[in-house]
Amino acid sequence: MNHLHQPAPSPVTATRGGPLTWIQQWHWFEHTIPAQRRVNPTPLADHCHVPPSVTVADVLAALASLTARHEALRTTVDPLRPIQHVHRPDWAPLPVDYADVPDADADTLEAATAALAARPIDPERHPPWLARVLLRAGKPLAVVIAAHHVLIDGWGLAVLIDQLHAQLCGGEAVLEAHPHPLDMVATQPLERARAAELEWLTRLASNPAGVLAPFGGTDDGTGRHRLQHRSVDAYADLDRLARRHRASPEAVVLAALAHDIATRTGEHRFLASVVVSNRARAALRNSIGVRALTVPVQIDLRPGAAFGEVVASVAAASAAAYRHGQWRPAELVASQARMDRRRGVVTVPTIEYNCYSWPRGYLVPAQYRPPDGTATWITSAPDEPCETLYVDLGRDEGVVTLDVTVGDHLLDAEQALELPVRLCGLLRVLADGAECPVPERPLTPAAPGWWRAPQGWVRLADVEEVLRGHPGVHAVTVAPDGETAGECEAPTGECEERKGERAGTRGEGGGPHLVAYVRITPGVTPGDLHRHVLDHLGEVPGLVAPRRYVLSPAADPDPGGPCDGPDTATDGTEALRIPSRPAATCAERALAAAVASVVPGGLPAGTLDSPDAVDMHRSLADHGVTLVAVPQLLALLRQFGFTGIASDELAGTASLGHLAAALEPLPPRAPRGGDTSP
Repeated sequence: MNHLHQPAPSPVTATRGGPLTWIQQWHWFEHTIPAQRRVNPTPLADHCHVPPSVTVADVLAALASLTARHEALRTTVDPLRPIQHVHRPDWAPLPVDYADVPDADADTLEAATAALAARPIDPERHPPWLARVLLRAGKPLAVVIAAHHVLIDGWGLAVLIDQLHAQLCGGEAVLEAHPHPLDMVATQPLERARAAELEWLTRLASNPAGVLAPFGGTDDGTGRHRLQHRSVDAYADLDRLARRHRASPEAVVLAALAHDIATRTGEHRFLASVVVSNRARAALRNSIGVRALTVPVQIDLRPGAAFGEVVASVAAASAAAYRHGQWRPAELVASQARMDRRRGVVTVPTIEYNCYSWPRGYLVPAQYRPPDGTATWITSAPDEPCETLYVDLGRDEGVVTLDVTVGDHLLDAEQALELPVRLCGLLRVLADGAECPVPERPLTPAAPGWWRAPQGWVRLADVEEVLRGHPGVHAVTVAPDGETAGECEAPTGECEERKGERAGTRGEGGGPHLVAYVRITPGVTPGDLHRHVLDHLGEVPGLVAPRRYVLSPAADPDPGGPCDGPDTATDGTEALRIPSRPAATCAERALAAAVASVVPGGLPAGTLDSPDAVDMHRSLADHGVTLVAVPQLLALLRQFGFTGIASDELAGTASLGHLAAALEPLPPRAPRGGDTSP
């Protein structure tokens, strides 16, 4: 393997610079997350075969012309601020290396693509892409390209490889410039951004969380299953439906998935995390910059609606989500985290949906399975949980490919295996003219141990386990309000009186609430337990904060049940008044100082003066710190001598006190020329 040296860019090579777009900022923040925790693949990678007459010099000339054509190929980003710089076309050597291969069949190309994707890309000092030319006896057979997601998205990488292949096949080397993400900055008025954020948060505030009911799986719910289903027949069915309903094939598949969820669970309103790419205009269609954005799509289905209405609803919701989400995704995520902490529930999308819709005729054809589309299982280790249902759609060379990833706590292996088969079957029935109205009620009951709260599905055992982890808690029983029969051994009248009191804690609409009965040592309060549960939001799937706690002291001489002894209760999260707490320990003071420094108008960086305004009982989002400030906050923590937390932990709902408890002092540095002193 021959690697070319890549020097760091000089500031004088930059031709222009400016802020990252809001879409880029999400991927820039994701770049700070440890690789094993990232949702989106970074970097992206793909490949194309080379015509027989092409030489290595032709490949290098084509890559050089593409670098001149696309500013994204010569853009770097700042490590601590959401800033990007465009450099001259000749600012650095082409990031190309070479590898000898015996052949360029599908398996070899797949392995070579995975190998290049695993190679790190430094978008702060070097070009945000890599290329590898696969050679046999010195003659190029294929080219593999990897790109960093901050500056090039999946559609953009496909455009780049498509243009490379066209040029190698003898197409004209057109050098016209294409729009760069910097060109979009002027189109983002803050007034519209703030209005869009407020409107979207208002929608999300009333949307249930995690409404995909659990229908089976293992008891611990920690396993993950992955499968791939390919169907030739579904390709034609999908095209027929797309033309009939005047929607994209990707929107049709998402509508079919939404229809299946409504049929299975009886839920008609849920949240989907969907990758939407705004490339409707011709000027953007050939841009390789980041345009695609993962946005929360709120899907509302009308019981009895025909499938055509479902498609129209899903398409309109996806377009609205992109319009709202493209302006301030960093602020949107932070505001949503703040809202989740106040509600005591984390909004976990029902489904994650991604699609790869670009043409891929430049790939070496693979040997597809029979037209009826058999499925292949891949099982992963039980220490890789999957909190939601991931569905990826691929359409290339006349085949529909559905990749499914799902956790045991939602669908077991057999149920997940049936999902893509059922989706393709639904497409066939719909293509033949059936309307398939949305059913009003679910067809399958949920798994035992789960309860449908107003905020979403809750696993009662997980709530009990989290509460049991609080110091001073001896026993916990969690049950929906009104479903506590048999758990109370106090006199009948007293229990009936308390049941009536608990019924009064119902919120708007009179919906049921979750009640936790806890035996505790003296000194533990409902507020303590409430903060403890809030600190674990986002860490435990199927967790919500109970609306009421009934406490029984452990010193009770006759603990007959949760209703024995004097009890203390608190209403919902809105009525709970948690007093503020300033920083106390060295780690808390360091975190408070870092938070104060990154808040607009806060203290100067580098000071450890901890103002009382930094409340250790509140989360990072509660203080107004957005995702784009997280890398700077982590750098300040290291400056103050602390490490131990990652950027994705700071983006969650945990309180600052909870985060500070995980901080660790930086290890001492080894002196030059020797090991660390004892």
